[in-house]
Amino acid sequence: MVSQLLPFVSVIIPIYNGEDDLPDLLDCLRAQTYPLDRIEFLLVDNGSHDRTWEILQATDDITALREAEIRGSYAARNCGIVAAQGSLLAFTDADCRPEPQWLLDLVAGFNDPSVGIVVGEIQALPGNSLLERYADRQETLSQKHTLANAFRPYGQTANVGIRASIFQEIDLFRPHLTTGGDADICWRILQETAWEYVFADSAIVRHRHRRSFDELLSQWRRYGRSNQYLHDIHGIALMEQPSLSLYGQRLLRWLLKELPIAIVKLLLRRADSVDLVSTPIGLLCLNARWQGQKQATLPAQAKNITPYPTGKTTKRDSSHPVTDLSE
Repeated sequence: MVSQLLPFVSVIIPIYNGEDDLPDLLDCLRAQTYPLDRIEFLLVDNGSHDRTWEILQATDDITALREAEIRGSYAARNCGIVAAQGSLLAFTDADCRPEPQWLLDLVAGFNDPSVGIVVGEIQALPGNSLLERYADRQETLSQKHTLANAFRPYGQTANVGIRASIFQEIDLFRPHLTTGGDADICWRILQETAWEYVFADSAIVRHRHRRSFDELLSQWRRYGRSNQYLHDIHGIALMEQPSLSLYGQRLLRWLLKELPIAIVKLLLRRADSVDLVSTPIGLLCLNARWQGQKQATLPAQAKNITPYPTGKTTKRDSSHPVTDLSE
């Protein structure tokens, strides 16, 4: 009886060439403490070339969808939104691993009827490489950074919940946008409607940090591209070009002060190898972000917003608050 009091939730996950991710992802979805009879899992293949689509079609407890016309995660999410039957939509990614309480804690944020966006937290999967430990030390993935954005707060679509009815007000994601669409959708909601957001830090999904320098620098170049795209769409401030003197001052401080202190602490077992190289890695990431911004050009079609389909209605709506499942 308790589960019937809970909102019906649609979990939407875009996936591209994700056959290696699917076993662990599906295990995490099936392990949710939120009643499974009040959830639908919509996994949207985005034109994969591996066995992703074959696996999805053969999986009984998910809904397999396909968006092959437009290559991009936001186009795939739009496909899921159009098909969704829930009154609440929960977004994550194929390479994320939701904790068992994820959905229950995310949905609980909607108990306040003024809340339209619930932002969950993103934490790292265990990793032992130097770069993974560096990113974990910096809390690179944490939503605390995006919620503190100087322009407006936003949640990354790796872990965010949105009321389905909101898309009738603001339309869908920009399908041709390749990065920054999570900020764009949240800013449009906060700017164009009266809905508010809340941070549910106990609603956790885990994501693996980048393991190689190529992957890490690609991640930061993408952050730079996102800056440029969001500047073109929303007018946010651009990152200033780091000066040669800034790099020089930071490296000199590292060589003369930070590195010797870190070496002593390492010998005393009060630090680890990450402390030795945090500054140069940070400078490489800073430069990659600048390069990404400088080289980015927003395609004209990336400004287009997909309209909410005429006549689309939520089939399994519920305004009941989340109740304690232990009752």
